[in-house]
Amino acid sequence: MLTILHRHYPTAYSLEQNYPNPFNPSTKINFSIPESGFVTMKIYNSIGEEIGTLLNEDKSAGTYEVDFVAEGLTSGIYFYSITTGNFTQTKKMILLK
Repeated sequence: MLTILHRHYPTAYSLEQNYPNPFNPSTKINFSIPESGFVTMKIYNSIGEEIGTLLNEDKSAGTYEVDFVAEGLTSGIYFYSITTGNFTQTKKMILLK
């Protein structure tokens, strides 16, 4: 689920650390984009295999929150990555069951 947090226009791209972290079974991921564009957010396991896509669509400039529910996944380290325009960033999260 994607939630718009703020309608202000951020001045820089950012990908925040998920909260809570470690998590079980769900966590929230916040990001900001300063201009409209196509946004992709994917989840990867610890060996780099893609395990899911949280977002793959056009978004207006703003700050957003994405919910990630890790049903069916085992405990471990996972990565989430955002790509939009010329910006790409990846962060680590820990699932503890």
